[in-house]
Amino acid sequence: MDYEKRNEFLKELCEAKGISGDEKEATRVMKKYLEGYADEFTYDNLGSIIAIKKGSSDLRVMLSGHVDEVGFVVSKIEKEGYLRMTPVGGWWAHVLPAQRVSVVTKEGKVFMGVIGSVPPHNLTPEVRKRVMELKDLYVDLGVKDKEEIDSLGICIGDSIVPYSEYFAMTNKDYVCCKAFDDRIGAAVCVEVMRNLKDKEHPNTLYSVGTVQEEVGLRGARTATYKVKPDLAIAIDVTMSHDIPSDNKHDTKLGNGVAISILDGSAIGHKGLIKYLADLAKEKNIKITYDSLLGGGTDSGEIHKSFEGVVNLTLSIPCRYFHSHNSIINLKDYQACIDLITEFILRLDDKLLEELKSSNQ
Repeated sequence: MDYEKRNEFLKELCEAKGISGDEKEATRVMKKYLEGYADEFTYDNLGSIIAIKKGSSDLRVMLSGHVDEVGFVVSKIEKEGYLRMTPVGGWWAHVLPAQRVSVVTKEGKVFMGVIGSVPPHNLTPEVRKRVMELKDLYVDLGVKDKEEIDSLGICIGDSIVPYSEYFAMTNKDYVCCKAFDDRIGAAVCVEVMRNLKDKEHPNTLYSVGTVQEEVGLRGARTATYKVKPDLAIAIDVTMSHDIPSDNKHDTKLGNGVAISILDGSAIGHKGLIKYLADLAKEKNIKITYDSLLGGGTDSGEIHKSFEGVVNLTLSIPCRYFHSHNSIINLKDYQACIDLITEFILRLDDKLLEELKSSNQ
């Protein structure tokens, strides 16, 4: 895609409302941009979208990017009309007061609100230093009471979604929005399949937008059992170690796509790590390496399915994810697309067997 079309695509995908368990709006955007590039669309029973592009052999390659984002659900409606929230996914309460949210009803109606924030004037110094607990946060929709909330059709269990608009920053390679974790991975899955539209290769490609990753990698498990891949690559975001408080690692915006050595859920396949690193060097694609002691990606469920799947995670460095405003560098995004595209063009049964035997 050219720069303008890419930004239009990423804006539509990342601004889509889709917390874990309510991802339909995001999967529909994926499908829209894959129409004419995929031969078939199917879904698992949790709602993960699976776009299929058939190759000349039965070798199955799965690309996985989760489409769900962190958010909340309505847990209680106060008599004054305020909405109490239960988190869906991991939040640090410090980033939430005074932020805007969208409340989405079961009928699809959307209402804008703001997470309440107490002015500092009457707070004691001790209270000012404390981070509010999630249980104390609430959404203010600007209504007079619970009756007005009821008349809008808002119910307990409705989604509360971070509100943020996509925009290019001062340096146009840097873009900002909510939900880069992990709509940017889902976007890679889309762009790779679009790249391969008229290219000859033997593989049947499955570009998958998985659901419910933020609450336990759930869609990755069900989608993997539907696809039954021979090889799979999960695409996600990772910490960008380039902020004032954290400048100790090479995984930074602009340093390329990160090959994940390990995280809290999976160890990357050694043979695949080496092959992709050598390929990146040959094609002059910028890479770096990533290792995390905690957290996980779709690979955590994919790699241990059936008798085991050749698998690793490629990550795009990202600042401030799990907040309303996260930042990536489009050059890292392009590096990820380029590396996966070139790999799929080279993958065949012979290479797959070589990769398998490298761990035996």
